[in-house]
Amino acid sequence: MKPLLTFLFSCLLTLPVLAQTSALRGQVLDQQGQPVPFANVAVTALQKGTAADESGRFTLPGLPVGSQQVQFSAVGYTTTTQTVTLPMAQPLTVRVKSTDSTLGEVVVTGVSRSTEIRRSPVPIAALSGREIRLNANGNAIDAAVRGVPGLAAVTTGPNVSKPFIRGLGYNRVLTMFNGLRQEGQQWGDEHGIEVDGYGLDRVEVVKGPASLLYGSDAVAGVVNLLPALPSGPDGELHGEALAEYQSVNGLVGKSVALEYQNQGLQTSLRASHRWARDYRNSVDGPVYNTGFRELNLTGMLGLRKEWGAVHLWLTAYDDLQEIPDGSRDSLSRAFTRQVFEGDQDDFATRPLVSQQELNSYAITDLHQRIQHYRAFATSELKTGPGELRLLLGIQQNRRQEYNHPTDPAQPGLDLRLTTLNYQARYLFQDFGSYELTVGVNGMGQDNQHINATDFPIPPYRLFDIGGFGVLKKAFGALELTGGLRYDTRVVDWNDFYVGTDPATGFGRRADATTPGADRQFSDFHKVYRGVSASVGGSYAVGPRLVLRANVARGYRAPNIPEIGSNGLDPGAHIIYLGNPAFQPEFNWQEDVGVLWKSPGFEASAEAFYNHVENFIYQARQADANGQPLRDALGNSTYQFQQAAANLYGGEVAVNVQPAALPGLSWRTGAALVIGLNQNAALRQREGNAGRYLPLIPAPTAQTELRYTLPDQAGRRLAGTYLRLTVAGTARQNRFYAVDAAETATPGYVLTGLGAGTTLRTAAGRDALQLVLQADNLFDVAYQAHLNRLKYFEYYRASPTGRLGIYSPGRNLSVKVVVPF
Repeated sequence: MKPLLTFLFSCLLTLPVLAQTSALRGQVLDQQGQPVPFANVAVTALQKGTAADESGRFTLPGLPVGSQQVQFSAVGYTTTTQTVTLPMAQPLTVRVKSTDSTLGEVVVTGVSRSTEIRRSPVPIAALSGREIRLNANGNAIDAAVRGVPGLAAVTTGPNVSKPFIRGLGYNRVLTMFNGLRQEGQQWGDEHGIEVDGYGLDRVEVVKGPASLLYGSDAVAGVVNLLPALPSGPDGELHGEALAEYQSVNGLVGKSVALEYQNQGLQTSLRASHRWARDYRNSVDGPVYNTGFRELNLTGMLGLRKEWGAVHLWLTAYDDLQEIPDGSRDSLSRAFTRQVFEGDQDDFATRPLVSQQELNSYAITDLHQRIQHYRAFATSELKTGPGELRLLLGIQQNRRQEYNHPTDPAQPGLDLRLTTLNYQARYLFQDFGSYELTVGVNGMGQDNQHINATDFPIPPYRLFDIGGFGVLKKAFGALELTGGLRYDTRVVDWNDFYVGTDPATGFGRRADATTPGADRQFSDFHKVYRGVSASVGGSYAVGPRLVLRANVARGYRAPNIPEIGSNGLDPGAHIIYLGNPAFQPEFNWQEDVGVLWKSPGFEASAEAFYNHVENFIYQARQADANGQPLRDALGNSTYQFQQAAANLYGGEVAVNVQPAALPGLSWRTGAALVIGLNQNAALRQREGNAGRYLPLIPAPTAQTELRYTLPDQAGRRLAGTYLRLTVAGTARQNRFYAVDAAETATPGYVLTGLGAGTTLRTAAGRDALQLVLQADNLFDVAYQAHLNRLKYFEYYRASPTGRLGIYSPGRNLSVKVVVPF
């Protein structure tokens, strides 16, 4: 009896211990210390598991105290098992090794929930922060263009790029910063995207209509620029110092970042500065007035708990960007500079630019200043049967173009755009293998002229709202996704009068009663409405092959220049003429894709057909003699047109990592898009000159061969690599030739060579990362078809036979990153 009582008494004593449970908290990182989003965390012996969030953080509650075997896995990474003893005093940090996969990556943009790239019905591509760091980028968009087939950019020098997806750009591509739609003066050619390229952790690109989730302006797709979140252990201050130099324009870049987190509190701060002089090429030498000076500040304060997360972001962007005009001496082809008002047609009054000026970092009097400020909050709240995601933000863009040589302090263009953005999405928990997301988003805008002399667009007010629903259902290997959205946009402005300032002779805003005042813009009010829809699916034919298809209808309301412009944009040297009768654009796009993924090899092929109703494009105007129509100052005139259009093409990509040669990888990709103008009257009148659409990128292909030296225990150098890149662009013969708006562009091949390594301390921590890169290694003279400077020419012929300005030449760069 006594042994039995002793046993029962012992059981009673151990019950409290057996009943004790603990939660395992931590973060999953890759070998470079970057978060691995949506990794799986499982204790297989207990059949318990969870998934990390987009920053790699996880919480797995209800685990018994003591030793546990925990398994960590993620698509594109090798599975890691680690023994932990609960409870733990500090959150666990786990590092997993990448398998260098691209098709298996998980993205958060363009679908209702986080989705594996190859199972998404719409084509999506992603570029990691590590890949961005390996290149010498002119700006944030250039970083994405290098790594995503089908993505191109219209450029005006090294620091000015506008994204194009499958031949469509400007207000047809929605650019976002961490989910907040970027709202500046997107219609302008001569300024870029106001985002700090040094602070990017990831770029995600949706190729195809994304109006379903984002409304107007996403008919071509989405480029989401994602900044880094804190990833270091709790209670430690982490950061990095970055320095960069590029030889093609003497660019000096500097960036310092700090981050800290503790018990769910997160904060980060980054300050970046870039300074460059005129860029060079073998044809033009230094290209006058292409230098810039850029300052970026980004701050974040957040809280992440079991109930969700809240983050507040504050950013400031200030860019001084010179404005080239391409004027030269007719014989020497040396660049000249403007010293008097209106002397473009009298080049004898323009002195040659000295070598001292061409090599100077000083910003000239003829420049623009772009200031952009953001304050926005995001939240993810676990409420009821799902998760509520909210975004509320305000941003202001101030754009000033200084184009008066006799009065350098007087801006020609001075616009201030204020935008309020809002978004609410509710993601229901899975029920019966269904996933449902509903939401509403939109914006309000006010754009005003402040102290201008030129008024290309009216001051306007805009309000936008749209609601949507997306449903996803899995039928075994088949996953289907469909959704519907309805949008309303209201645009209005009042009568706007312009007069002449008698003291300066410049234009100025006037009242209707001012003597000699002209009505530049008549009052306008219009409501645009549109329905967007999407249906598609993916089918897994075994574990390696996936087939996918999607049909989507996109909607875009005309932007303000298209319906209201009536004047000179001084930085673009173009007079724009709009049409208030324009109707919204609607497009139907069909996508099909084949994706293969196996150990050491993955490949994809995508094809698309896009029909656009009411497509709006710029058409250069000509006089009675067929010559480009210019004003007294030499500025060309473009009028917006509207017609149906068809675009079709596709992309292929291959990634090979042979098992027999560890560390060796070969990646290649190619893209083709053809754009046809369906304006029957124009094609009948102009023939082949009016057959194609303007601003269609030439066919491209790029390949990279990279060897990464395997890491070894105790070796102080890690991640050492050598890579060779070859990028070929075919001749573009399919161009919009009406009134000489575009010309054929010869093809070219650019070669790049890169190397890099990471120095580690004896304790195994990264101490310094070094990246060396040579672009356009053989200094090829070329003009990209989407380079606006190609058409900056005031003569019909030149002694060299080369017209316009050429793209950048050989660029040798070095980048050093010191983490601490």
